[in-house]
Amino acid sequence: MSYERDNIAKLQAYVPGEQPQTGTVIKLNTNEHPDLPHQAVIDTLRTFDPELLRRYPSPTARPFRELAAKVHGVTPEQVIATNGGDELLRLFLTVFTTPGGKGIGVSDPTYSLYEVLAGIQDVPVTRVPRLDDWSIPNDFAGKLNDAGVNLAFIVNPHAPTGRLESVDTIRKIASEFNGVLVIDEAYTNFAEHDCLELVREGSGLDNLILLRTLSKGYSLAGLRFGYGIASNPDLIAAMDKARDSYNTDALAQALACAAIGAHEEVSASWQKIKAERQRLTDALVQRGWSVLPSQTNFILATAPAGIDHAVRIYQTLKENGIFVRYFNHPRLLDKLRITIGSPQQNDALIAALDNMN
Repeated sequence: MSYERDNIAKLQAYVPGEQPQTGTVIKLNTNEHPDLPHQAVIDTLRTFDPELLRRYPSPTARPFRELAAKVHGVTPEQVIATNGGDELLRLFLTVFTTPGGKGIGVSDPTYSLYEVLAGIQDVPVTRVPRLDDWSIPNDFAGKLNDAGVNLAFIVNPHAPTGRLESVDTIRKIASEFNGVLVIDEAYTNFAEHDCLELVREGSGLDNLILLRTLSKGYSLAGLRFGYGIASNPDLIAAMDKARDSYNTDALAQALACAAIGAHEEVSASWQKIKAERQRLTDALVQRGWSVLPSQTNFILATAPAGIDHAVRIYQTLKENGIFVRYFNHPRLLDKLRITIGSPQQNDALIAALDNMN
């Protein structure tokens, strides 16, 4: 006998990038930062008072919310802290959708976890295909309104292409859309601009939430700490009611405060990744690949000889201990997503590609 709900029985679970646990490998498949966390984070970890583990942490992560608010030019009431960006995504579905009712809207392709969470919540998904240049169509908001969608997600910069939409484009969509618009800025640290001005006082928008994470830009993927910034404090208050009690632990809060407190120093590592992104792009183009302009810490590269070539390269790299990401999506079958690694890792990748010829 099965005891699970029907929609869970039918659910296809989220498939993360491979996480090899043994052996020496080069991981360029899950968009992790190639450097260690900032020294302030390491020092905080080493000096963390174990007495704090005996007691419950701040239930709202108030110290982090105050610090993040100061860094981003908003109020603490506009910030929520979560156990990774994924918990924040789940909160969006819990608070702003109704099981069996109005669903979510996404551009296609997009982060596959959105649809998994929609399946868990048992809400429909409206997909709006991106244009040939991977931009969002002008009638994106209109199509979602017509479908009765009341929660929409846009990854910006976009995954898996790396494309960055303008602030004016996001502003237009938010002003036209009848529901809550989430801008997933997981990769914003590597981009030319973000959408913070749209959530600050005076923006005129009341339906916008930015998702941020410490996983990518701050080298803390293993910590699982994310946060949201809303244009309307009422959106945060609604999610605060629905989140888990003590959803971020004492150690995570301390390390998160140390990380974001060092944001100006950490930004130097983002510049290094941007430089390596350009170097790797140039090297692949010289070898016949087509590479989309990227505003993230990864690139999406089209194999010179099509789908079979992309699959063969993916498999051969894996056999040689170099992991990149391949997506079984109709528009991505001839492409590989490659995380920007350290200079040494990127050199090893280029050498491995050369050895296949």
